[in-house]
Amino acid sequence: MLQFEERKLDLEALKPDIDDLSEALGLERMRNEIAELDTKASMPGFWDDAQNSQKVLQRSSMLKNKIAAYEDLCTAYEDTLALIELGNEEGDETLLPEVEEELKKIRDSLETQRLSTLLRGEYDGKNAILTFHAGAGGTEAQDWAEMLYRMYNRWSERHGYKVTTLDYLDGEEAGLKSASILIEGENAYGFLKSEAGVHRLVRVSPFDASGRRHTSFASLEVMPEIDDTIEVEIDPADIKMDVYRASGAGGQKVNKTSSAVRLTHIPTGIVVSCQVERSQYQNRDVAMRMLKSKLVEIKERENLERIEDIKGVQKEIAWGSQIRSYVFMPYTLAKDHRTGFESGNINAVMDGDIDGFINAYLKAQSLGTLGNYDD
Repeated sequence: MLQFEERKLDLEALKPDIDDLSEALGLERMRNEIAELDTKASMPGFWDDAQNSQKVLQRSSMLKNKIAAYEDLCTAYEDTLALIELGNEEGDETLLPEVEEELKKIRDSLETQRLSTLLRGEYDGKNAILTFHAGAGGTEAQDWAEMLYRMYNRWSERHGYKVTTLDYLDGEEAGLKSASILIEGENAYGFLKSEAGVHRLVRVSPFDASGRRHTSFASLEVMPEIDDTIEVEIDPADIKMDVYRASGAGGQKVNKTSSAVRLTHIPTGIVVSCQVERSQYQNRDVAMRMLKSKLVEIKERENLERIEDIKGVQKEIAWGSQIRSYVFMPYTLAKDHRTGFESGNINAVMDGDIDGFINAYLKAQSLGTLGNYDD
């Protein structure tokens, strides 16, 4: 049947890219490294150093997951080819929707794995810390900040990443004023670093009895989680610490009995806070990691030689500085102003379907074609 023959041609056109992906990922190198790590894990005294043994196991697990993902892609290719041939032989058109679905899964997996080869930055493989800030506009902006908070939580769930809320400050009537979350998973920072910036919302406000259209802004900061393996020198005299009672929404967001900690880095004006842990000391440790992560992220982004060179200049959370717009009225559209990528399915986007935006950014970055696209 013609329809099955066309799908077969579509599938076979992907085979060269799948074969090339093996070399791009460096599968043979990965297998050799896994063998070396397994040898280390079997040596006497391996478990005596708990911190080092944990790193070895995490690295081995990450490499094995990458190999498994590629092997699953190859298996899906062969299974889909067999399904197409079966449908063609039997003349069973009821198999076409399943073939289409499997073809889409193969394309998506190929694209994701191919893009992961672009994540070669020093911190791309790290976990990510996301911090949300509502812009000017009161309740409307605070509600928008919470919508973004939910969107990135949903994106993380889609990718099997673990999300931990580090800080959460309620809005006055609805939404949130600020919040920070830790997203743990392979390449979390590499994928999410493109999301940093100001996000703009256009909609009819549910908080306006007159039903007028409002424009709101919220900003997102994205930084890699810096662990103890990376040395970041901060003069204790440069840090101001405030302790306060946790005031978040409770439940899964924060532990209300915690002694919350806010750290201010005096030279740059950077402020971080944590209220999710059970003690003041634990909150301070988490806040210090957040501060180090923020300083390292700025240093790398601004190509600075030293952390001391950071000036702490922040973009205004307002018109003209947005990286992406989300329009609910008079039409529905989410558009990235750096790549031109857009999606008309605004509800899917708000449910975490933002891979298209992330992938478009990574492609444009690798090709050097990032620009400024008009509305």
